[in-house]
Amino acid sequence: MHRTALIRLTLFVAGFGLLVSALAANAQNASDRGRKYKSPPPTARVEVTVLRDVNAKPIENAAVIFHLVGEKGNMELKTNEDGKAVIDVLPLGGSVRLQIIASGFQTYGEDFKIDKPELAIGVRMKRPAEQYSIYPKSNSASKAGKDASPVPTGDKPAGPAPQPEAQPIQPQPK
Repeated sequence: MHRTALIRLTLFVAGFGLLVSALAANAQNASDRGRKYKSPPPTARVEVTVLRDVNAKPIENAAVIFHLVGEKGNMELKTNEDGKAVIDVLPLGGSVRLQIIASGFQTYGEDFKIDKPELAIGVRMKRPAEQYSIYPKSNSASKAGKDASPVPTGDKPAGPAPQPEAQPIQPQPK
């Protein structure tokens, strides 16, 4: 009797083990569980070359900023000694706003459509121009009630231009 109970218990444990392992295998094959994998969109490689406008020499350490249009955030790179900055994570088919900031140069900005897997962009940076104003130049210090005398800069004489002395025309002997 003791022997038959032991055999029954062994068969019961073996059957229970087979049932549990079959259920675990079925649960692992269920496709409705777990996180869905979504592959990233294809990306493009964009190379930006930043040069001086006057002599076409590269500008080192210029900030090259990529703003994805319609997305939050931006990506910023610095140019190397050849004036180049390369990025390869911009999504293909999107639009990007390129902004370049370099010390001593005008800020550059333009929108580009990323429609090719490889894109090369060349930018020539210009020196800042003189500020334009529609208002005539005036001495604002004297209008404010302060005594201030204009300081000559060397470009214009401080006073009226000296007039040459008039010499009477002498008739030439014939």
